[in-house]
Amino acid sequence: MATVKIPSPLRKFTNNQSSIATEARTVLQSIEEAAKQYPDLKNQLFDESGNLRSFVRIYVGDEDIKALNNEATEVAQDSVISIIPAIAGGIA
Repeated sequence: MATVKIPSPLRKFTNNQSSIATEARTVLQSIEEAAKQYPDLKNQLFDESGNLRSFVRIYVGDEDIKALNNEATEVAQDSVISIIPAIAGGIA
């Protein structure tokens, strides 16, 4: 069972769950399964076309999926998928 780790800023959309277990075979399926369990999470991760939002980074273990096979990256039962939302900041 792959585990999707939920960062603190998104936990308000998952009833404060820090991780979600999934039965999916790819990163995209895992994220979609998590969003199905917590529908409010879907709007935070996916755009109107159903694509992952550009400011959301996804890692499998320590690897950015962009260095792997993107959303089609396969996951094993013991994979840990981390969602890393961009944090805006700077000098005003």
